[in-house]
Amino acid sequence: MGWLGLILLVGACAGGPRPSLVDDGGPVPPAYRILTGWTLDNVAEAVPSLLRTCRYLQSMGADHLVGASGKAGRVADWQPACAAAATLTPGDRMAARRFFETSFVPVPLNGGEGQEGLFTGYYECELNGSWTRTGRFTVPVYRMPARNGHALPSRAEIANGALAGRGLELLWVDDPIEAFIMEIQGSGRVRMTDGSVVGLNYAGQNGQKYYPIGRYLVDQGVATADQMTMQIIRSWLREHPDRAQPVMSLNPSAVFFKLRSSGDPRGATTELTERRSLAVDPNFVPLGVPIWLDLHDAPVPGGTLRTLVMAQDTGGAIKGPIRGDYFWGHGDDAANAAGVMKARGRYFMLVPQAVAQRLQTANRT
Repeated sequence: MGWLGLILLVGACAGGPRPSLVDDGGPVPPAYRILTGWTLDNVAEAVPSLLRTCRYLQSMGADHLVGASGKAGRVADWQPACAAAATLTPGDRMAARRFFETSFVPVPLNGGEGQEGLFTGYYECELNGSWTRTGRFTVPVYRMPARNGHALPSRAEIANGALAGRGLELLWVDDPIEAFIMEIQGSGRVRMTDGSVVGLNYAGQNGQKYYPIGRYLVDQGVATADQMTMQIIRSWLREHPDRAQPVMSLNPSAVFFKLRSSGDPRGATTELTERRSLAVDPNFVPLGVPIWLDLHDAPVPGGTLRTLVMAQDTGGAIKGPIRGDYFWGHGDDAANAAGVMKARGRYFMLVPQAVAQRLQTANRT
């Protein structure tokens, strides 16, 4: 999940997907003419993310609904497309485009083609850490405590030592502000003192309500709601070291982590793919489906972001029928874009042909 929650949570790289300005060739099927810019996106880059979704779907039974509402059909409806995707030559742009056009049909999501919503971004944080506490590494990153029928402590209580001495420390980092940001982003990678890199995935939350500290800073006149970004929040916390922990503790919600042996950070359904994964509200968007984004005011040259992603994650601030959080990957560029992304736009989901036919029949009746 991303960053607009730091204010309302914001989430996003000055780069962004690298669309070609050359059409792949061949006519656009009538159903795809609602997707502005479809032929300019290198959808072959989305195939690895789709294959991750396919593995997620295949872990369930054939009759399992795709999404809580079942509007994306059942797993059995997706199996032919997943089988075909597995045969694609990696990087073959034209073959990938033909595959999507013959296997899926785009369907407007949640209110039709004209309505717009908010799209933020998130990224994977990078920190410095140690397996043991030292003079430099004093900030614990905790694993999920056992609940045992009891409420878990708040952020302020944890900062005051409520979990200390219970053997819950996964590792230690050197920056409480970046540790706080990692909780908001939901994953991170930590460069250890021996040079190795350890991946951390979301393991759970303390059950307390999220409070966006960006809202507090807006109330204090630091910036307006429209101006507020992750960079402003980070800078304010660094410029006010005596107030940083009390302000962070205004958010009672705390996140716990677990180690991952290798690979990319994990979302709600599968591992995330840089610039090809999207966090959504699963009450409105079925997890696992391909999503065509059509955004403006995004942190990319020209401000327009039109690209194919997979709905593979959720987030505490990602609520509503037209709401998304775009995964930018890791590194400084990703952090910069995630921190300022407050794009507006719309999206469409791609569903298998059989599902689209059933939806059309249902709409006619």
